[in-house]
Amino acid sequence: MFVAGLDAHTRYVIVVVVDRMGELVLKSTRVRMGDAERLLTVLAPYRPLDAVMETSSAWPWLHEVLTAAGIQFVLAHARRLRAIAEANYKSDDIDAELLARMRLARLIPEVFPTPAAQREWATLLRHRATLVAHRTALVNRLHGQLHTRGLHLERGRLLTRAGRRWLRTEAWSHLSAEQRAVARSHLRVIAGLRPLIGAVDRRIAGVAVAIPEARLLMTIPGIGPQRALVVCAEALPVGRFRTPGHLASYAGLVPRSKQSGERPVRHGGIPAGVNRWLRGALVRAVVSHVQHQPASTLTAYYQTQKARVGWPVARVAAARKLARVIHAMLRTGTPWTTPSTTPSTTGSLGPNGVSSTNRMPHPTA
Repeated sequence: MFVAGLDAHTRYVIVVVVDRMGELVLKSTRVRMGDAERLLTVLAPYRPLDAVMETSSAWPWLHEVLTAAGIQFVLAHARRLRAIAEANYKSDDIDAELLARMRLARLIPEVFPTPAAQREWATLLRHRATLVAHRTALVNRLHGQLHTRGLHLERGRLLTRAGRRWLRTEAWSHLSAEQRAVARSHLRVIAGLRPLIGAVDRRIAGVAVAIPEARLLMTIPGIGPQRALVVCAEALPVGRFRTPGHLASYAGLVPRSKQSGERPVRHGGIPAGVNRWLRGALVRAVVSHVQHQPASTLTAYYQTQKARVGWPVARVAAARKLARVIHAMLRTGTPWTTPSTTPSTTGSLGPNGVSSTNRMPHPTA
């Protein structure tokens, strides 16, 4: 058995190979990125072979090339890896060799290499997020110009016809010449973004309806094509999460915990450095669910927590319960159902996101 450590950059990749005894059998070799034939030629004498690299923008190409050649590809969690193997002196050669030796010692914190189809879904979703972020930045700048003149408009109104009409009629005379020029240019760009965002939304809807898991998730009130596709892009296959709690933790919805000595466990805030796309989709889904399903057990749980700890914490707590339900739905293939509610819907939720007093709308196992 051999292990290859790969330190990838935008233009080249450094390759180091060690054998099962830890002996260096291939010293640092530089291969130009994109030269698949050269890379496979360098690695050809070493079989069976595990190839390990840190997460970076180059990993999808290397994954496709190496797995097609029958090489076991291992993707390492870059942040956790640094916590294990932090060094004062670093170089490409040292990093590649260290990766190989850590894999040999079974010390690599592995990351799931997302399949190509899911990466395509993620690209589509990121594209939409970028367009919306540009539109939001322009709208915020318009709000800033209005604020300098003592004018205020509700958030989101500038994206409506009534809001733009108000800007051109009632607010226009209060703006200076330069502020009017800013408003004209920003409104033109916003108008240009509108059909682009609409086209991407239609594309997302078309992709989501073709995915069985997404259709299943869209039975949940508050989850439409875009949020369903986010969950599919970030969390499939659900079998890689052994329990519902693992999925909630991956989404960053489980508070940090600390315990030392005889002191009790202390829980803090939700962690950073997690899958922000999945967490954002689930938290926003809770908001929509509460609006569209005021009688559901999830809404009752959110309202109870909101009265106890406030709405920001309540949203995260309800999103955590929703993540557990989604895990059960995807595992069993059962759609969401909304049973008739009773006064007991405010009961506590069990470990699988199900009320201990009234079954939460969720798939039955």
